[in-house]
Amino acid sequence: MNKLINACLVILLLQTFAVKTWAQSAEEKLTAVIMHKDSLFWNAYNNCDVNSFKDFFAEDVEFYHDKGGITLGIEGLAGSMKKNLCSNPNFRLRREVVEGTVKVYPLKKNDTIYGAILLGEHVFYINEAGKAERLDGHASFTHIWLLKDGVWKMTRILSYDHHPATYINKRKEITLDENILKQYTGNYKSPNFGNMQVHAESKTLVLQTGNGNFFLYPESEDTFFSKERDLTFEFVKKNNKIEKIIVRENGMAVEELLLVQ
Repeated sequence: MNKLINACLVILLLQTFAVKTWAQSAEEKLTAVIMHKDSLFWNAYNNCDVNSFKDFFAEDVEFYHDKGGITLGIEGLAGSMKKNLCSNPNFRLRREVVEGTVKVYPLKKNDTIYGAILLGEHVFYINEAGKAERLDGHASFTHIWLLKDGVWKMTRILSYDHHPATYINKRKEITLDENILKQYTGNYKSPNFGNMQVHAESKTLVLQTGNGNFFLYPESEDTFFSKERDLTFEFVKKNNKIEKIIVRENGMAVEELLLVQ
């Protein structure tokens, strides 16, 4: 009798494990499909490929934007993109997802998946002709994908919580010898901001201004960067002596700090 009970328990456990494994694999497959569709959609968006862009939406798609209002229907949405984002070849937006924020939730009826909710956060970069790419906005998104006749389409889109993006530093800090750092120390003068001082501290440089101290981290032997903003500081030599610092923001030169002799 005990052997029969034990056998029944083993079978029950195996059945439970099989159901859980099937559910996990089905949801993992769903996530892979939706993430793949999502990557193709944003690739079309980033490249202003309006024709491909339209392929991802249901005819009756509804788009809700917390700043731009409501857009109804696939033609209205594609037309809005073409007019507002893609009409100027010298201006483009590039979207990039915030790593670790994207999630996919299955929509089911009678244990059958009929759709999915995709949500997360993303940032947008502005690309203008002749200028370096710059970080602009941050927002959250929720997309509802539905499966109909074997085809996945986005039916409802919510774009909300738009605000200026926090700078994300992607530059890599290196370590420089103290003697290299010391050669950059001294008093500098800015045409717009007056006198400044640079000194070495804990393998970095510190730029002292009237508004406070700014830490500069080495990216190469003569170029340093800020972790708070897209600023770089290039130390320029003349006759093997430091002459000035060229300050660049978003890749564009915005200031020169002259070394005071």
